[in-house]
Amino acid sequence: MAQENQALILDLVEWIARNPRPYAEVMEAWRTSCPRLTVWEDAVDQGLLRRDEGDGALVTVTDAGLSLLEAEGRLPPRRAAS
Repeated sequence: MAQENQALILDLVEWIARNPRPYAEVMEAWRTSCPRLTVWEDAVDQGLLRRDEGDGALVTVTDAGLSLLEAEGRLPPRRAAS
């Protein structure tokens, strides 16, 4: 993980772990044109997030992303099943 992006990658993964988000919302909040700040791309390349094709193309956290959050003490509380 790129040292300069680590905190931002963790923030992004934690944000998605709290509630899967539509791809468009994630892109609006996290996309950047700065080639040195590739938070979304780094998180996907590292297998921490995935874009689930289907209704609304949701972005969700992978098992690797959950493991990273747990290791960093940033695992959000589980949501109650509806």
